[in-house]
Amino acid sequence: MNAFTPFASRDTTRTWLLDLAHSAISAVHPASLLADRIPAPPVGRTVVVGAGKAAAAMAQALETAWQSDYPDSPLSGLVVTRYGHADTCRHIEVLEASHPMPDDLGERAARRMLEAVRDLNERDLVIALVSGGGSSLMSLPAPGLTLRQKQALTKALLRSGAPIREINTVRRHLSAIKGGRLAAAAHPARVVTYLISDVPGDEPSLVASGPTLPDDSTPADALAILEARHIEVPDSVRRHLVADTSAPQRGDTGFARDESCVLARAADALHAARERAERAGIEVRILGDDLEGEARDLGRAQGRLALRLQSERERPLLLLSGGETSVTVQGEGRGGRNVEYLLGLFETLKGCEGIHALAIDTDGIDGSEDNAGAIISPDDWQRAKAARLSVADYLTRNDAYTFFAALGDLVVTGPTRTNVNDFRAILILPQASPLG
Repeated sequence: MNAFTPFASRDTTRTWLLDLAHSAISAVHPASLLADRIPAPPVGRTVVVGAGKAAAAMAQALETAWQSDYPDSPLSGLVVTRYGHADTCRHIEVLEASHPMPDDLGERAARRMLEAVRDLNERDLVIALVSGGGSSLMSLPAPGLTLRQKQALTKALLRSGAPIREINTVRRHLSAIKGGRLAAAAHPARVVTYLISDVPGDEPSLVASGPTLPDDSTPADALAILEARHIEVPDSVRRHLVADTSAPQRGDTGFARDESCVLARAADALHAARERAERAGIEVRILGDDLEGEARDLGRAQGRLALRLQSERERPLLLLSGGETSVTVQGEGRGGRNVEYLLGLFETLKGCEGIHALAIDTDGIDGSEDNAGAIISPDDWQRAKAARLSVADYLTRNDAYTFFAALGDLVVTGPTRTNVNDFRAILILPQASPLG
């Protein structure tokens, strides 16, 4: 079998890329991540709390492992996940709330978590299940602030194109539960945190704004971000950020017995895809698991790279990357960062023969739409021209979803119940291949 056989047609190539993405997502699903990692039961109670798009699946995996290892030791608690991302649990209550804009159900869930851990002692154990999306799903404003204020600031930050590190810094310092405050409420109980990371760099305290892990940022940092992004800051928010001293610090002695473990990250998804591709005889280059920046600009840059590499090669090459891009919203179209990345890539490739690409959010939802992302093939350029779809116009309107929907190129997976952020794959075939 020669190396090009899996890519003998447009359809087989697209199927291969979709299967590759499925392998990447499967590698970071909670179902296989918690076995052999759970702590021993304490003398006292075991309480589970958590938030994120993967929180329900993590809770289900924890219950399975706990029942297998400690069938006579009870556990209870609650987690909150995005609408449509729930899984069935027997002992852990699963709640649903809104993402990316917080709602009152997320606020209630956060209050209930604080209540669940507030009366524990040093003989008790808290297991925290934290994944991306938790920042908006457990949105409890600091005293003196309102949920409406947090909603307005979140919306402004998202539209400004701010990276997730900046957004979560602001969220953390406007919160009564993030930035280690949930763990502080649980102390002197021991807190063990399991994380699925969606943040570039995989710093545990940044995932879901670190409800159980303090960090080094300050309220002044949060205020500086809002001002640098030219976002109007209400007087009550400004006063809070100037005067707040409630955030726990990394060196606080109350955290001495706590532990954290990152179960999965973008690199794991990329490595799983790499192994699958290499088994098919494809050379792979990982461009980075922590790429950030404006989505369309990254797409254009990777498009130029793909064109250059194709001109130098005689064998197939797969480019993989992860991370979390941003979109500075200027239009009123339907989009998401992965489809906007692909539209920038599409604009640069201009239907170059032999180059196919896929970009998805590993949680199954690109932005706030119903798709995970999209997939493109060389013939899409002529199809778009025939349909009179102007790439420039759709980029101006931030309307990449509508563009790819018109071509039938959207990738719809439904909620995957995990989240390590973007997965991008560019397959480069020499122009002398059967697709050339």
